[in-house]
Amino acid sequence: MGTMNISLPDALKSFVDEQVSRRGYGTSSEYVRELIRQDQERQQLRGLLLAGAASAPAVVADDAYFDGLRERVNTATAARRKA
Repeated sequence: MGTMNISLPDALKSFVDEQVSRRGYGTSSEYVRELIRQDQERQQLRGLLLAGAASAPAVVADDAYFDGLRERVNTATAARRKA
């Protein structure tokens, strides 16, 4: 694992220390790693949303579409209950 040292103004260091204490992190490094993971997930989701927005619609989402979706979910749920 690589190491990175960062400098924070006192107010930000106090904030980080408070979050570590409040949220049950063992160290400030754990807290920062979690923030970075969340940012990575946010960026990935944003990319997927932008790709989806730029793509052509595959199916019209009308009442028939949602009726079919409900039917597939109900069928899958019933099959799991039988198993």
